[in-house]
Amino acid sequence: MLQENFKQVEANIRKACERAGRDPKEVTLIAVSKTKPVEMLREAYDFGTRVFGENKVQEIVEKYDALPKDIHWHMIGHLQRNKVKYIIDKVDLIHSVDSVRLAETIEKEAGKHGITARILLEVNVAEEESKFGLKVDEVEKTIEEIAKFPHIKVCGLMTIAPFVDDPEENRLYFRRLRNLSVDIGAKKVDNVTMSILSMGMTNDYEVAVEEGATMVRVGTGLFGARNYAQC
Repeated sequence: MLQENFKQVEANIRKACERAGRDPKEVTLIAVSKTKPVEMLREAYDFGTRVFGENKVQEIVEKYDALPKDIHWHMIGHLQRNKVKYIIDKVDLIHSVDSVRLAETIEKEAGKHGITARILLEVNVAEEESKFGLKVDEVEKTIEEIAKFPHIKVCGLMTIAPFVDDPEENRLYFRRLRNLSVDIGAKKVDNVTMSILSMGMTNDYEVAVEEGATMVRVGTGLFGARNYAQC
C-alpha cells in the first residue's frame, strides 16, 4: 500500500508537469514523515525514497541516528533558535527561516561545524495569523541581511498555503510566491539563488506544481493520516 501511494503521488506530479509544460525532474517529492515510525520510513527507503521532511527537531535527531546516512533530511517545521545546534549538521535544507535572528543562529552554528547551511525563507503569503513566516513585503529586506552571512546560502522560498477544500483557491498564493521568487532572482544578490520553490502539500501539490513548485511536501497522501496519539 505504501509503495502504491508513492507511485500515485509521483504519477500525479508527472501529470501536473505535463499540464504546465514542465520536466518532472524539476520537482522533488519530499516525503513528510512526521509522527511516522522508523519502520515505515525504512520501508519507503527500501523502495527508493531518499528525501524525507520532518517538523520537529527531536524526530530528525532520532530518525537520523536510526536510518541510513544517504537520506536527505529537510527541516520543514517551525525552528526555534535554541534547537538549531541539534540539526545543523544533519539536514540538507531548512525550509522555515522566518527571521534574521534565526538566520544569525544558523550562521553561528554552521560556522562552528565549518559548513554552509542551505535555507529557504518562509513566506506567509496568505497572511494567516495562525502561521509563521515573513510577509511578502518583508522578504527582500530580510534576504539582503541574511545574504551577508558567510555560512548560509539562501536557495529560495517556501510557503504553507491555507487548508482549503478546493485547491484552486490556493493557486493565487502559489503564483504570488513564484512571482516574488522571479523578482528577487532578477536582482542577482550575492549568495542568493531562487532555485527552489517549496510549496504544495497533500491537498494542493498538483496546483503548486502547475504554478512552479520545485519541491512539494506530501505526508498524508503518502503515509496516510497521522496519529498524534502515538507515544
